Amino acid sequence: MAGPSDEQWIAACRRAVEVQKQVFAEHKGIEARTQYDGVGEGGDNTLVIDRLCEDAIFDELEKLHQDGHEFTAVSEERGSVSFGDGTSPLRVVIDPIDGSLNARRTIPLHCVSIAVAAGDSMEDVSLGYIYEFGAGEEFVATRDRAELDGTRIEVPGGDLLELVALEASKPERVVKAAEVLQDRAFRIRSPGAIAVGLCYVACGRYDGIITTRPCRSVDAAAGQLIARAAGGSVEFGGGGLGDAPLDLTARYDVAAARTPADLAVLREAQEAVHA
Repeated sequence: MAGPSDEQWIAACRRAVEVQKQVFAEHKGIEARTQYDGVGEGGDNTLVIDRLCEDAIFDELEKLHQDGHEFTAVSEERGSVSFGDGTSPLRVVIDPIDGSLNARRTIPLHCVSIAVAAGDSMEDVSLGYIYEFGAGEEFVATRDRAELDGTRIEVPGGDLLELVALEASKPERVVKAAEVLQDRAFRIRSPGAIAVGLCYVACGRYDGIITTRPCRSVDAAAGQLIARAAGGSVEFGGGGLGDAPLDLTARYDVAAARTPADLAVLREAQEAVHA
């Protein structure tokens, strides 16, 4: 049987989002959101809200599997989970809460990120879904189209780094990147969620974004497709999309910009962090 249609995937994502909204409503305040539940497969301490938000997604994946579909989920908390005999090349790459620190500190900028891929690399991602809970915005992309709340989005043209996002923003890393960007970028922001930053490049809110330390597939799989489908340029550690695997053990720098020329400037700043 063929995998679920794009419409089926998106409907499942939306149902999971409604459950996640309830999770956040039931865990109000920093104390309620700062409860931990072990260590996830991605290596980070797992918040209770992380587990609950992941459960909402896996409930939907189980329903799709019961309908006869087979795939492997790659999730920050549970790791790799096969729905079927493990032979299907279909991958579902999940970050139940991208921007967990923001969510824990009740900063209204965090999202769920879900990508569907026909193989094992970023190049194989064919559907990206991100819902940002602070603004209540839904970003969806297929290979040739990106949308924000149902309206097509495209990156504006022209080289200009007026507003650049830096992620994984420890001060010592930011300083090195900022030195390269001095007189080449006008302002820097740190949203605290890689997936959201990539979406903001896609819709023209940011002119570019870099991570200042290697990230995981779950952080970027959906967002990179949304940025590319909107016409943006994306690189993973200076390599091609096919060189960036989707498994949870992989780590790579991510950079995105509206134009190739601006991407080159941001890659220079990114490389300076590791020099």
